[in-house]
Amino acid sequence: MSSNDIIVSLDIGTSKVRAIIGEMNNGAINIIGVGSADSEGIRKGAIVDIDQTVQSIRNAVEHAERMVDIQISDVYVGIQGNHIGLQTNHGVVAVSNEDREIGEEDIERVLQAAKVVALPPEREIINLVPKQYLVDGLEGISDPRGMIGVRLEVEATIVTGTKTAIHNLMRCVEKAGLRISGVILLSLASGVMSLTKDEKMIGTVLADIGAASTTIAVYEQGGLAAISTLPIGGEFVTNDIAYGLRTQSDQAEKFKLKYGCANVADAADDVKFKVTRMGSNVEKEFSQRDLASIIEPRMQEIFQLIRQEVRRLGYGDKVNGYVLTGGAVALPGTLALAQLELESSVRTALPDYIGVKDSAYSSGVGMIQYVSKYMGVRGAGAVKNSKASSSAPSRKAGPAPSSKPGMFERIKNMFNEFI
Repeated sequence: MSSNDIIVSLDIGTSKVRAIIGEMNNGAINIIGVGSADSEGIRKGAIVDIDQTVQSIRNAVEHAERMVDIQISDVYVGIQGNHIGLQTNHGVVAVSNEDREIGEEDIERVLQAAKVVALPPEREIINLVPKQYLVDGLEGISDPRGMIGVRLEVEATIVTGTKTAIHNLMRCVEKAGLRISGVILLSLASGVMSLTKDEKMIGTVLADIGAASTTIAVYEQGGLAAISTLPIGGEFVTNDIAYGLRTQSDQAEKFKLKYGCANVADAADDVKFKVTRMGSNVEKEFSQRDLASIIEPRMQEIFQLIRQEVRRLGYGDKVNGYVLTGGAVALPGTLALAQLELESSVRTALPDYIGVKDSAYSSGVGMIQYVSKYMGVRGAGAVKNSKASSSAPSRKAGPAPSSKPGMFERIKNMFNEFI
């Protein structure tokens, strides 16, 4: 297995850290390894403890490594949060070839020209997403390679984030002994996996409901048009259950996953479970309907807030449907409740791969698809067979060798490679 065949994604969430190993085979993607670990050191989507986050990353990566007996050295890292911002920019260059045929170098130069934008000192570019190319004024070109022209232009969406959030995330990954091949906005990655071409054109909201936050991405005219993050997610449902049943949060999470239902109308009275209440050793019996009566109001609130935020972004009348993804949408009854609250067509998106058919893996699988489609496979997520590399220094042994470029220098170089 060569390193060029492998892409590894790392999704660092509030509740879980997930590492996914994808193998490229004649243009098709196979998911060959999945690792998951409880996320420690992250609260409400922000890193609050570097060491705990590093250990969670190591646990997830080691879990994925054991599945396929390889050692991961390079990963693509997903990023999201309320610090993310979008802005559009325009790049123009003259075609450099004598025969006026547009090549890779011209495309790279015009993308670099589109990155020349005034940013506040605390912000950096994460991704550059071309919306369309123009060749001598001809619009609507998605790939100008091989075309003849004198003037090449690009209209692009620039994704930016705060340096603090980006550097802390990268610092955690590097301290875990991994090299970063790229940083990808999770909403872009989820969009590749979850949305069809038509859905991106007509106006669709992709709502990723995670543990501590809900990310709203509005797609229109084939690309990402707006993005926002709400500080509410599945953890709030768990906290409501813990409060309502007077039990520990970890027990509330187990009851939610095993017996939870987001719609009271779909819950059963004859499904019973016993809860050991805090402050006593007495067990009390509850039904699935009792549990649903706690879950439904919070899920209603989440969908109502999503709808209000879409209106605030200015897309209330432009949206033709919603697509739900993220771990919190796996509860039975979620789809029916969402259709009622959002008053629109709604569906859930699941990765169609063995081992990851769960909405919680949408972002991680989407990153692999995004890399293979837009960033090329070369140099992506290189891995080594653990047996063949037994003489090499262990990834777990400590920090990366000092001969590598400095972290900030590599961040700067990395951002110059994005498409």
